Amino acid sequence: MAPPPENLGRAIDLWREAYQQQMKGDLDRAIALYQESIRVCPTAEAHTFLGWTYSFQGRLDEATQECHRAIEIDPDFGNPYNDIGVYLMQQDKLDEAIPWLEKAKRAPRYEPRQFPHMNLGRIYVKQGKWWDALHEFEAAARAAPTDPGAAKALHQLRARLN
Repeated sequence: MAPPPENLGRAIDLWREAYQQQMKGDLDRAIALYQESIRVCPTAEAHTFLGWTYSFQGRLDEATQECHRAIEIDPDFGNPYNDIGVYLMQQDKLDEAIPWLEKAKRAPRYEPRQFPHMNLGRIYVKQGKWWDALHEFEAAARAAPTDPGAAKALHQLRARLN
């Protein structure tokens, strides 16, 4: 049964407020607000962003658990797949990260689209898989032609290969 619209609206308002606090650096307040948003009406976004906040505190296991909860709520939402991949990258579990980033690339609902490509490119560079990395950086640049980070990564790798 879908939650009443007023609950969803309140949850979204709390999520937005949590995000503002997170961007200001007040992680404890952000966590409390994300948790309240989830209590009011669980959303994939609130779980994902709660996990992201945990990751800022080095709490990668809890961050990953929140992403799994987000996927349970909305398997089409790509952000938690990418975030799990990033958390695995941070733990130097590169091979384990790859399938999660591939899932993020295929997710129907995901912005910004270039992130999983960028992250896969970084993994492939670390692994010395230059052509795979080039393919991913090219895909990132196509997905976000105005993203300076994607353009820079592509340019740097092309220069390295020439």
